[in-house]
Amino acid sequence: MFKARHVSESIGRPPAVVMAIARDPLRLPEWAAGLAEGIRREGDGWVASSPFGEVRVEFRTDLERGILDHDVTMPDGVVVQNFMRVLPNGGGSEVVFTLFQREGMSDAAFESDAVAVAADLRALRELCERIAG
Repeated sequence: MFKARHVSESIGRPPAVVMAIARDPLRLPEWAAGLAEGIRREGDGWVASSPFGEVRVEFRTDLERGILDHDVTMPDGVVVQNFMRVLPNGGGSEVVFTLFQREGMSDAAFESDAVAVAADLRALRELCERIAG
């Protein structure tokens, strides 16, 4: 089993609003720094420019259950599963991203990933609260 960390951010908008914004692949560059260089539709999937090169992104969402999971296929073929949830939190939402320390990943790299995910979730909060406010 991998070491896991849950990174979360409270967003002052209802889950339906957060889901609508966060699940839109074309909005990813606005809040996900790893995909900030852009994303485009290619065939039946999505291809994003990332710091690692071009990656394929496959979304697995369930709006009713607040699931925003996505798999990222790296240029070397390794698939990184990303698990993300949008939970009701009073009149707003709690967005939770589960980060795993994959095999061979150093503690420093794991910590760096957690910091990056936290920054992405803050950017998502700012985006949601700005455009849905």
